[in-house]
Amino acid sequence: MKILLIEDDAKLLENIKKGLKTYGFRVDTAKDGEEGLYLAQNNKYDVMIVDWMLPKLSGIDLLKQLRQEGIKTPVLILTAKSGIDDKVEGLQVADDYLTKPFDFEELVARLKALYRRSQNIDENVLKIADLELNPETKEVKRGGKYIELTAKQFELLKYLMVNKNKIVTPEMIANNLWEMDDEINSNVINVYISHIRKKIDKNKDKKLIKTIRGMGFKISNE
Repeated sequence: MKILLIEDDAKLLENIKKGLKTYGFRVDTAKDGEEGLYLAQNNKYDVMIVDWMLPKLSGIDLLKQLRQEGIKTPVLILTAKSGIDDKVEGLQVADDYLTKPFDFEELVARLKALYRRSQNIDENVLKIADLELNPETKEVKRGGKYIELTAKQFELLKYLMVNKNKIVTPEMIANNLWEMDDEINSNVINVYISHIRKKIDKNKDKKLIKTIRGMGFKISNE
């Protein structure tokens, strides 16, 4: 999952980013509303965490502008404002609302729930043909046999399965699976796909991972 975190408290921002990365999330950050708006307009994120009281542009005004532009990325407002009226106002433009101080495990659970709802993902298992991937337990099986993947291989396979029967380009993969500051190119992605293909399709009559020449990749049972 790729997250945009917009928070002006530098210490809190770094603590949240560090905590999210321990769960395997990729995190881009912004310290004011204008920077956050720019990143949200020019990059694709699975979920956004937005503080209400931001310099230069408030979190609420930032979200209003994104919604007006048709950007529907799920958003969790993270704020010290805990009044009922504040929550009502915030939830008019955001999808969830969490007040500070907060329990970190609750934050992670809410982010996962937002992502599942936005992608229409089953609570547990993604399936295609005899391949199964469990996002919660991080287990992958094909034909009932467990397959061992690295963390990045797992995330890439999950991204393919969430978008099953659709072509995903190297640019889409890079934008969704790597952080903004990472240097990534199509050769690196090709290597990851090759390694996953060897583990998933090796010795199988039915090959699930396809390379669409000049376009990208697709996982399909066709």
